[in-house]
Amino acid sequence: MRAQKRPIHAVTTWVRRQPPKVKAFLAVVSGMAALVLLRFIVHDHDNLFVAAESVHSIGISVLIYKLMKEKTCAGLSLKSQELTAIFLAVRLYCSFVMEYDIHTILDLATLATTLWVIYMIRFNLRSSYMEDKDNFALYYVLVPCALLALFIHPSTSHNLVNRVFWAFCVYLEAVSVLPQLRVMQNTKIVEPFTAHYVFALGVARFLSCAHWVLQVLDSRGHLLVALGYGLWPSMVLISEIVQTFILADFCYYYVKSVFGGQLVLRLPSGVV
Repeated sequence: MRAQKRPIHAVTTWVRRQPPKVKAFLAVVSGMAALVLLRFIVHDHDNLFVAAESVHSIGISVLIYKLMKEKTCAGLSLKSQELTAIFLAVRLYCSFVMEYDIHTILDLATLATTLWVIYMIRFNLRSSYMEDKDNFALYYVLVPCALLALFIHPSTSHNLVNRVFWAFCVYLEAVSVLPQLRVMQNTKIVEPFTAHYVFALGVARFLSCAHWVLQVLDSRGHLLVALGYGLWPSMVLISEIVQTFILADFCYYYVKSVFGGQLVLRLPSGVV
């Protein structure tokens, strides 16, 4: 085991010592390599979106297991769960009125489990909820997302209200994890189940981002034209990339912790 850990430890130590610009470059190169690999492995790129939703559901299942087994919600952000429920409910509505498909069923299942988690935190396990640590103001994300959706939304033939709602859920999904990251920033220590959940979110966001990027590459940009004109096509891609990079740093420390055999993830100051 020690012989296997030494190369990994050496690589992580070397990466940690690099300046921010080098780390950013390595992250971009790693992301591009992963995209190239997925392009050859996954022939139907729509499967990436289904995989992203499935991984998200697995993450929620981990939370349910934590709440039922440990009878505590310490370290979880109620506000992140509420933001998740909001964007899923809005996206579910848009799916019913705009494009009903397999994603609608997956969103419905994820929304149901998310609402159950919210119920458990608010009522059954309220005594263990770290309200003082979960201090991210929701209007910091809700108001900007709503305003952005009013001005930048799809230019399709659907009803204007539905198009604004669709844009709102895209923007909100990109930043819905921020309250959870704030809780982890305040506590500095992340217990295993919460770490597994956030890592699952990171994987789901990467798969979703890979789906859009590969679709654009395969269509040689025609997908952007199909999404409409103006800033909306670019904003879709930017939102996917933003939500991936928001969790990239945490995922790095998670993988490092797992390979290091640590059950509890300790985050350095300023990571999230």
